[in-house]
Amino acid sequence: MSDDTRNRGERTSRTSDVPLDLAKERENFVRSFFKKGVELTESLMRENEQLRERLERAESDNAKLRSQIASDDAIRDLLRTIEKLEEERAALLRHSETLEAKRRSFEGRQEEIEQEVNDLANLYIASHQLHNSLSVRRVIRHLRDLCGQLVGALGFVIYVRTDDGAVVKPLAWEGLGTDDIPSVTIGEGVTGDAFVTGIPHVREGIAAEGGQGTFDDPVAVIPLLVQEKVVGAIAIITMLEQKERWASVDRELLKLLGAQAGVALVAANLFAAVEDPVRALHGLDERL
Repeated sequence: MSDDTRNRGERTSRTSDVPLDLAKERENFVRSFFKKGVELTESLMRENEQLRERLERAESDNAKLRSQIASDDAIRDLLRTIEKLEEERAALLRHSETLEAKRRSFEGRQEEIEQEVNDLANLYIASHQLHNSLSVRRVIRHLRDLCGQLVGALGFVIYVRTDDGAVVKPLAWEGLGTDDIPSVTIGEGVTGDAFVTGIPHVREGIAAEGGQGTFDDPVAVIPLLVQEKVVGAIAIITMLEQKERWASVDRELLKLLGAQAGVALVAANLFAAVEDPVRALHGLDERL
């Protein structure tokens, strides 16, 4: 027998000499080792799968976050744009309000100018009518028209002093519903006082008493002055129903009547004696 044959025989005999319990225990250990390896591998695979899922969720969340950030940036840009537009809108509104205020101011001023022009036209017409005629009858007619159409008087009396007596008789009247017009005693009553003082009497509240007055208490008394001497007076007894207050032009018209009506009457009365403009100027150079 050779040496190799003997060696194999010895190994075989040694292996076979291992107790059965030890072999079984070794087999169980190997099986347990491989089983744990498999379990560990499966656990690692599960953890890897979980990590992969978490990574996918993280990537998804990260994508959403990036999208949200981009959306937030867009919203912030939009909000800034809206805020800027609101500021521009507010500025435009302020500018529009300023322009509207200026427009209203211009319109108001335009109305005032138009009213002033209209008032000046009325004053010019009144002055022109008073001095455009040298006929006493026409001057009286113009006075009636001015009192009724421009001042708004309904019933009035024109008194003219024709002598140095204490009693002044009515020269003309209108809208009183009677021809029984009383004379005026200088220095007595509202109208008589105007002949003494030369100061107009104008009731402030026309509408308060419906624009109604009496001969003893007229709505207005306007003394007619020539060279600071009272030569007559206009007593306004009643006003038109729609006349509720005195306008500024009314007061100017009353002043104009007081200052120029007497002069117009004196000029017309003097001219009536000659009835010729050239003859009326006779001796003019001697009076310079």
